[in-house]
Amino acid sequence: MIHLEKVNGGNIRDILELSVDESQEYFVADNRTSIIEAYATLSSGGHVFTFGIYDDETPVGFVMIGFGTDEYWYEPPKIAENTYNIWRFMIDRRFQHRGCGRAALQLAIDFIRTYPCGKAEKCWLSYEPENTTAEKLYSSLGFEPNGEKDGDEIIAVLNL
Repeated sequence: MIHLEKVNGGNIRDILELSVDESQEYFVADNRTSIIEAYATLSSGGHVFTFGIYDDETPVGFVMIGFGTDEYWYEPPKIAENTYNIWRFMIDRRFQHRGCGRAALQLAIDFIRTYPCGKAEKCWLSYEPENTTAEKLYSSLGFEPNGEKDGDEIIAVLNL
């Protein structure tokens, strides 16, 4: 059964070993970079949550959820102010196309709807225009492009 577990000292090595297919590396940062960014965000007073995605006891992916902006984020998109975002989301290459991603993304949305940083009306994420697989997954769960971009990435928004 797919579930989320907070990244901690006991599971961080397993999460760091997960990776996407070489053809997908352009679409998402590696988990090491993500965890470093999460630490930097937390140490500067920002809000971020990191979770391993598990199928029973097996780590199959990683999700990182943020809230709002901080002073170090240069030119954040307008949607980022006082909203949740799915900052990183990946399923290991060995576990893709098995429904893990959809189930895990729904669990991430469910977590966001507990409003751990306070009430918000929207959640957003971004993806590379060429990543049609991600676009289909996100739109199937209700994310819709809002016309903004984060760099070259398309921003899609979900009403909470």
